[in-house]
Amino acid sequence: MNKFVFWFITLIIGLFTLYMLPWGQNYIANPITSGVAWVSAQIMHLFDPAVVSDGIMLMNPERNWAIQVVAGCNGMEAVIILFASIFSFPATLKQKLAGFLIGFLAIHSLNVVRIISLFYMGMWDKTWFDWFHLFIWQALIILDALVVFLLWLRWISKDKREAARIKSLPAGA
Repeated sequence: MNKFVFWFITLIIGLFTLYMLPWGQNYIANPITSGVAWVSAQIMHLFDPAVVSDGIMLMNPERNWAIQVVAGCNGMEAVIILFASIFSFPATLKQKLAGFLIGFLAIHSLNVVRIISLFYMGMWDKTWFDWFHLFIWQALIILDALVVFLLWLRWISKDKREAARIKSLPAGA
């Protein structure tokens, strides 16, 4: 447990430091943020052709409405927490990579839902937009990372139980 805590804290500090440096912002945060805005716009465009994206901006010119997807809204904080959690825990590299990949996709998928919902909520009511943006969705994205980590722990412990069961079988069985 002490090893896990040490590596978790070390990875959290290291990854957040790298992420916040100008290099991390230019080569990680900005492209991911633009990607989240673009994917969100592509999905919204399927049912609302007026929606367009420009870099980190999502706009509906017909409704005179736009939001900016900024670094704190791109889901990467939850991804960093998930990475630190998974890679601090004793498991095989294959298990770690599988858990992280699935978690990365889960966090970003939920984050796209978040961006889309906030875009339309903001057009509807600014007060609800602020409340959901600051309190509900922030917590849900972090909770998503926690749920993925807990499901991953359950999956790897099932693998360990299965390996122990196979090991305990008589030879040739």
